[in-house]
Amino acid sequence: MLSRVVVAPSGFKESLSAPATADAIADGVRRVLPDAVLDLIPLVDGGEGTAAALASATGGRLVALPATGPVGETIGTHFALLGSRETAVVEMAAVAGLSLVPRALRDPGATTTYGVGELIRAALDTGVRRILVGCGDSGTSDGGAGALQALGARLLDADGFELPRGGRELTRLARIDPAGLDPRLRDVELLVACNPYNVLCGERGVARVFGPQKGATPAQVEHLSAGLENWADILTRDLGGTDLHHGPGTGASGGLGAGLAALGACLLPRFDVLLDHLDLDARLARADLVVTAEGALDHQTPKGKVPAEVARRAKLYGRPVLVLAGTLGEGAHDVPGVDAFSGILPAPMALAEALVRASELLTDATERALRMILLGARLPAHAEVSGTQRPSSVR
Repeated sequence: MLSRVVVAPSGFKESLSAPATADAIADGVRRVLPDAVLDLIPLVDGGEGTAAALASATGGRLVALPATGPVGETIGTHFALLGSRETAVVEMAAVAGLSLVPRALRDPGATTTYGVGELIRAALDTGVRRILVGCGDSGTSDGGAGALQALGARLLDADGFELPRGGRELTRLARIDPAGLDPRLRDVELLVACNPYNVLCGERGVARVFGPQKGATPAQVEHLSAGLENWADILTRDLGGTDLHHGPGTGASGGLGAGLAALGACLLPRFDVLLDHLDLDARLARADLVVTAEGALDHQTPKGKVPAEVARRAKLYGRPVLVLAGTLGEGAHDVPGVDAFSGILPAPMALAEALVRASELLTDATERALRMILLGARLPAHAEVSGTQRPSSVR
């Protein structure tokens, strides 16, 4: 009997936040199991909603302020002060996320992380001892160059002129002058919650893997890749650091991980940093069924995505896991720990329509999946095919 259901989804990018996703799934569960106890755990991965979720979980608060957005305009944004008041959370997606880049302006060679540096400076103004930077959902590919500029570093070309903002400029970088870096950075613990599978350079580098999703053409991808190679070389030479080319997490948020690592930040697996605030393991252990969700279930899912992490943790307690996804791709069958999965689309439809109707589609898909689960539970464990008979023993 399914008396307690844990709903632990990620959000659907550019469509539903994690809390909205959890609410839509809960509505579907209630249609089938009206008496079930639902435990909603909207999960964050460092991307959109991270600051608000951690502020809520710890009794903290959001601090609103203006900062430079990814295309250079001033936008309203925020960071979080957690309940202890010793830790600030800077969510890069809140100031440099893809959702903040209008579709007509999606050029990752031009977008900037300058606003991330401004948020870090604002967090330093509060006197916190620790700043946690959440990486995810970025609309940039500048290696964190903009963030370093906002924090006081000067990025200079061969003639000694400061570079304009944007990843396309990094091929011209000749030297970094760190003299103007905010001195308070030396007195604060800087942590970066990131996907360790994302690396800065090489064939699996961030420009090649994520550049096309952010609007880059094939030619732009190669130019960005060359710029990030040069960025890693000069960061290592002028600021220090180890393996900024291929180290785990260096490619996080368009290379922001590498830029912050050069300032002394620790790059940490995002779920190890973020999920302990939500008491996830104890809540999964009490579940009869775990439902998780994300926009896509495919070969990338085991590489640091929410459904894979939820399934891994749920299996430590022997809990069954259902995944709901906007799209199902190659490798959907091979995600460890997932017992069943389903796409949410009942029929082919245009992406624009699916995005608008995501909540409705997710609720309906949850209902369908649970009805199938309950039907399966009622079937005899060793049902025989109608009209057949086991052969009798021969003595």
